[in-house]
Amino acid sequence: MKNLTLTAAKIAEIVKGEIVGDPERIITGVSGIRDAKETDLSFVGKKTYEKQLSETAAGIVLVCADLAKAPAENRTLIVCGNVDYAFSVIVAMFAEEPPRWPVGIHPSAVVSEKAVLGQGVSINANAVIEDGAEIGDGAVIGAGCYIGHDAKIGAGTLLYPNVTVMYRCTVGRKCIIHPGVVIGGDGFGFIPGPQGLVKVPQTGIVRIDDDVEIGANTTIDRARFGKTWIKSNVKIDNQVMVAHNVVVGESSILVAQCGIAGSAELGRGVVLAAKAGINGHITIGDGVQVAGTSSVVKSLPAGAIALGTPAEPQRDFMARLSLPSRFEKLKAKVAALEAELKKLSQN
Repeated sequence: MKNLTLTAAKIAEIVKGEIVGDPERIITGVSGIRDAKETDLSFVGKKTYEKQLSETAAGIVLVCADLAKAPAENRTLIVCGNVDYAFSVIVAMFAEEPPRWPVGIHPSAVVSEKAVLGQGVSINANAVIEDGAEIGDGAVIGAGCYIGHDAKIGAGTLLYPNVTVMYRCTVGRKCIIHPGVVIGGDGFGFIPGPQGLVKVPQTGIVRIDDDVEIGANTTIDRARFGKTWIKSNVKIDNQVMVAHNVVVGESSILVAQCGIAGSAELGRGVVLAAKAGINGHITIGDGVQVAGTSSVVKSLPAGAIALGTPAEPQRDFMARLSLPSRFEKLKAKVAALEAELKKLSQN
């Protein structure tokens, strides 16, 4: 962590927040709410966590508007419109610089004479770059990476160790690909034949656009025909499965262990929570949110919120979920009416 000192007043200026308490209070670090010290900045983003605010030792705490009137005798509060974002901005100021990758080719790397390398490229130990591959200016190819024939890696992209980009697949500019990712493995295509299952050739590619980040051990399969397409600014968590011919729209978020079956198409800004599943050959509209472990079996319109297995609209899910308690209330009401009728008949 960088050696940096900030006052509450300066932090409020940076995050455009409102100070409650001493504007001259100083912090020298950032931390989670439970581990924070008096010289640390921390955050509480929801009123439901107000108890943690009362228990923390943090000297300055970024809080949501609902906590603007929380007790602040021993600390300074800074009320923010978007607490998570504001905290991230300050954390970035304290973050250490990432490792500097040495420019050049490590002696143990195997780089084809037919590969094309841009300026300032870093090829680390035991990496393999095949014929026709193109590596853009300033790209980093981590230790043990494999870049297949005619594959393309964009300028400024970082491949951490043991990433595989198979033949003819393309990765855009300024992407971050974490360890163990496989881009362009064959799609899962087989058909029954006289002597068992017959492999269907997977002749397409994977195209990954600019500013995409892909988490560790995620797999993105090449298309049967055409391309599997991850559009710009998509963020993918660890251990996600994207099947052949899937399209993922701009700025979408795919959280850990979710899976998308072949030829499904996701719109812009879609969020798939952890372990969500998307059926093949369906369309998910812009801005759709799918809850964790939900299974979507049919297309969803833009803006939908889907929950459950099979997934259904939020209103339908909540109505069904509340049905047992509503039934119990109705049963009690009927029993009370029966008792009242019985009482009246006895009179």
